[in-house]
Amino acid sequence: MTDPNAIASTYLRTWNETTPDARAALLRDAWSDDASYVDPLAAARGAAQIDALIGGVQARFPGFRFTLRGTPDGHGDHVRFGWSLGPDGVEAPIEGSDVLELKDGRIRRVVGFLDKVPAAA
Repeated sequence: MTDPNAIASTYLRTWNETTPDARAALLRDAWSDDASYVDPLAAARGAAQIDALIGGVQARFPGFRFTLRGTPDGHGDHVRFGWSLGPDGVEAPIEGSDVLELKDGRIRRVVGFLDKVPAAA
């Protein structure tokens, strides 16, 4: 298994990347060709849909950043970790946790959970 910290950091770097070409490179290099993402509010399959989803989240929450909460752990081809989403310097209004399935060391499938979401989000 690849280091859970490295996988979680790369995953969050993808979500925080605002430059389309750099985000596309992260999706190409760190995510499998058949990658999928699902959470209670969204689903995406493949790099183009995942990229559009990330861009949509960034547009809805401008200036917000994803940060790691706690220490990622994993076993086999799975990694789980918590994250927060909010502006720098204040308590994040949104928190969640994700479980990633890897394929050949790359992110293949993401199942996301929203643990704390304000009513206005």
